[in-house]
Amino acid sequence: MLCLVKRGVEHYYTQKPTSKEKLNLINAYLRGRYFKFWASSGVFSKGHIDPGTRLLIRSMILPERGLVLDMGCGYGAIGVVAAAVNPNLYVIMVDVNERAVKLAKRNIKLNGVTNAEVRRGNLYEPVKDMLFNCILSNPPISAGMETVEAIITEAPKYMCKGATIQIVVKSKIGRERFKNLFEETFGNFTILAREGGYRVLMAEKRGKI
Repeated sequence: MLCLVKRGVEHYYTQKPTSKEKLNLINAYLRGRYFKFWASSGVFSKGHIDPGTRLLIRSMILPERGLVLDMGCGYGAIGVVAAAVNPNLYVIMVDVNERAVKLAKRNIKLNGVTNAEVRRGNLYEPVKDMLFNCILSNPPISAGMETVEAIITEAPKYMCKGATIQIVVKSKIGRERFKNLFEETFGNFTILAREGGYRVLMAEKRGKI
């Protein structure tokens, strides 16, 4: 498990946040419907749906049916919306942060979603025996590039043939590095969307990867 501290402030990519929990209710209009999310201190973007997450939610291409993984789900906005807009999917949401996991579980119920669940653990460990039709992630860049690279390079082991991975990144942070990672890992990549300094990158598992 990773526990990072920067400039004396507890990092949200930690197993057990020690900051005092301060809840905040977020109202958001996403993919043509209204959602509510409980967020908190100790979890990424507690005050609002951050621009990168919004861009991924707006542009994500979901399979018609199958399994979807929300990697590093935080309080669950991406996974909850994916499950809500397509009831033929089953969404598994994963995060190392136990406070985020608790909030994501609460937000599943708050939004009336029945085709999703949350698991706690580091990266792909909680889903190590599963294959997905789609992986979605707003990765914890501040946790370090090693963590983000692992999300990309280890992904093929957990993807069905034809599955996609869709990740939002800041355009100014490692733009070429991400492009090269996708090319080296999958042999392909597409920019699904770009806005406000963010990009959504997508790659597809093809052949014998």
